Amino acid sequence: MNMHAEMTDAADAAARTVANVSPGQFGQPTPDTEWDVRTLLNHLILWTSYSMEARAHGESVGQDLMERDFAAEDGFADGYRAQLDRALAAWSDPAAWQRELNVMGTPTPAADIAALLIAELVLHGWDLAMATGQPYEVATATADAALAAVTANADLFRQYKGFADPVDVPPSATALDRVLAVSGRDPAWTADR
Repeated sequence: MNMHAEMTDAADAAARTVANVSPGQFGQPTPDTEWDVRTLLNHLILWTSYSMEARAHGESVGQDLMERDFAAEDGFADGYRAQLDRALAAWSDPAAWQRELNVMGTPTPAADIAALLIAELVLHGWDLAMATGQPYEVATATADAALAAVTANADLFRQYKGFADPVDVPPSATALDRVLAVSGRDPAWTADR
């Protein structure tokens, strides 16, 4: 299943958020208590732009990128947007959606990886927006795609401490609030709490 529109929407939301982050905010807390804004920003840039492009080509990112401090670079937001555009262009190739990718020794359909990348963009885009006092919004279809990926993988991510226990939300909660809650994030989180 091709979810390029949802991937683009999530990428655009993340890029808007990164564009409004300043170095003076790097030490601020995030919804992930073990990460500050700088750590989250580096994670977001690496996994949702460089890794996203590599995965579209059936590859992984190199160690040099894993160790890079993207936040220290002048114009990190412009660099992120440019790399996101390359990643989105790579995923616009229908062949990218037909590949099987090796994930920790397991063959995984590229569409499943793409769904996880959408979830990564949504969850960490929201984390960064909340940590820096910004609004965050994605289309309902994008939040639904992220919710499906997070729901399908939540138990596995909890085993590796990637997600906390789910948070209760009312039945009337938006799709975005539901994906946050399933991943263990409190949709009402603010930096001053």
